Amino acid sequence: LQAAELKHGRVAMMASIGAVGQHFIKFPWAEKVHGTFGAMNSGEGVFGFVGLFVASGFLELAWRESDDREPGNFGDPLGFNQYNADMRLKEISNGRMAMISMLAIFVAEVASGKDAMEQLGL
Repeated sequence: LQAAELKHGRVAMMASIGAVGQHFIKFPWAEKVHGTFGAMNSGEGVFGFVGLFVASGFLELAWRESDDREPGNFGDPLGFNQYNADMRLKEISNGRMAMISMLAIFVAEVASGKDAMEQLGL
């Protein structure tokens, strides 16, 4: 189950950046789309989701876990020499926090109708 926790944590960390960034940066074809999760209520948002879904499926098939390494270990592809026990602990901790943060952003958006940055008054 640790591989799934790492994967969900990594996705949540990227999604939390996306939830903030989507308020400021919009694709030209999706300028009228409102909200982080509310985007699924419009055709443009669904179009973007389908593209994201296909890209995610491709990446899921491209990288596979290896039995000779621990879960989530893809080595050090960029050569930063940061793949150690301390960084793995930080990654799992930040991933857990990101999963909780995305849940909070979702609940707040459903309750208020405002996206992540509008909740802060921006």
